[in-house]
Amino acid sequence: MEQKALQIKKLMIIAITVPLMLSIIFLLRAYFNGQFASAETLRAYIGSYGVGAPLILTYIQAMQVIIPVLPGWLGCIVGAGMFGVAGGFWCNYIGISAGSIAAYYLARIYGKTLVEKMVSIERHQKLVDWVQTKKSYTVVFALAILLPLAPDDFLCYFSGLTDMSSRKFIWIVILAKPWCILIYSLIFANII
Repeated sequence: MEQKALQIKKLMIIAITVPLMLSIIFLLRAYFNGQFASAETLRAYIGSYGVGAPLILTYIQAMQVIIPVLPGWLGCIVGAGMFGVAGGFWCNYIGISAGSIAAYYLARIYGKTLVEKMVSIERHQKLVDWVQTKKSYTVVFALAILLPLAPDDFLCYFSGLTDMSSRKFIWIVILAKPWCILIYSLIFANII
């Protein structure tokens, strides 16, 4: 019975890792080709997918949480500019929420080793030390998700290492994340 569970876990890890690696290669190729250099280049890149452009934006926004080197705010600006307040909001909200949840589960699966690769060990340890002195990491996390410019991508990974339940994590993301994205969408809808 344990042998079968171990095999299933290995298959699940492979099923997650292979598509993730292909996605990373796809996005890093676009990144190094300058597609994410500005709002104009990202808009042109996403627009090149025609009717699939909203799906590409949603995908990019999910992956920018998983690969924190991609600029998430840029996708919010471009989404609002290309698809209007409502369309940009939904693409960004769905993508960022999905990426946040994926980051949490990646940390659960791959552990501290993965999280330390995403951020310097010093920064990771400072956050660990800080969280251990607080009574409620949940409140701190919810505020970080709610407010713009917080290091929420990293906190999604970090939360996967804490004892926060997946249900609580998902509810915080679903309820707190849309407000920041909505503000970005309202502000940037008519800029590009």
